[in-house]
Amino acid sequence: MNKKPLILFKYGGNAMTNASLKKDVIRKIISLKQKGFDVIISHGGGPYIKKILKQTGIESEFIDGQRVTTPEAFVFIEMALKGQVNSDLVNTINTNGGKAVGLSGKDGKTVIAAKRKHKRYMDGKEELIDLGQVGDVASVDRTLIDALLEKNFIPVIACIAADEKGNGYNINGDNFAGTLAGALQADQFVILTDVDGLLQDKDKPDTIIRSLHLEEIKKLTSDGTIKGGMIPKMEACENAMLKGALSAKIINGTKPEQILSIEENKFGTLIKK
Repeated sequence: MNKKPLILFKYGGNAMTNASLKKDVIRKIISLKQKGFDVIISHGGGPYIKKILKQTGIESEFIDGQRVTTPEAFVFIEMALKGQVNSDLVNTINTNGGKAVGLSGKDGKTVIAAKRKHKRYMDGKEELIDLGQVGDVASVDRTLIDALLEKNFIPVIACIAADEKGNGYNINGDNFAGTLAGALQADQFVILTDVDGLLQDKDKPDTIIRSLHLEEIKKLTSDGTIKGGMIPKMEACENAMLKGALSAKIINGTKPEQILSIEENKFGTLIKK
C-alpha cells in the first residue's frame, strides 16, 4: 500500500476564533484529505485560555512571553483546550464532510512531556525560571496517530501532555506541533497564522520571502528579519525539519484559499532543506 503524503497543520489565532472563517479553513483542509493527503491538525488556543482564566479570576503571569501555569490554572487550560477548542474543531470537521477524532498528547501516551527548564540571563548570569506546569515534548509515540490515519480519520491534537508520572503540562502550541511533525516525518508542516508569511520589511506586504533554506533561519533571526511572534513559528519550522519533516510552510490562515495552494509556491513562506 502506498503511503499517502502527510500534512500536519498548526492551527490557532484569529483563524480559530471567527466561526465562519473556521468553517472555511476546515472545509479546505477536508478537501486536501479528499484529494489523497493524510491530514493532522495540532492546535493551541491562546484566546480561549485567556478568556477562561479571566472568567475564573486567575491572574496570568508571563515570563519572556510564556504563560506561567499554576496547578489551578492548568485545570482550566486543559478544560479550554480539550473541552472547548478540540471538541469544537472535531464537531466542525464531522459536520463538513470529514471524520475527526479529538485527542491530546496524553491519549495513548502519544506525547510524553518533560517540565520546561526556562533559562534567563540576568547580569551575565544564567538563572533557571520555574514556569510551573509548562512542558516540552520529551518523546512521541506515533502508534495511535498511525492507527487513526490508517482508518481515514483526521486526528485533532491539543497541546497538552503528561510526564511518565502523570503530571500534566501545557506545551507551547508551535513547539508541540513542530516536534510532532518531525516525529511523524510529515511531508509538510504548515503553520496557519494571521500574516502572509515572513516579510523582509514587516510594513511592506510586497517584501514577502517566498522561500528560504533551513540554514538561513539563524542569519535572518540575528539580523532582525525574523522577530516578534514570527520567532517561535520559525523555531517550530526549524525544529520540525531537524527532527524529520521534509518541508515547512507559513501561510495566512485568515485567507483559507491559500490552504488549497500549498503544493504550489504562490502563497506564504516555504522553508526547505
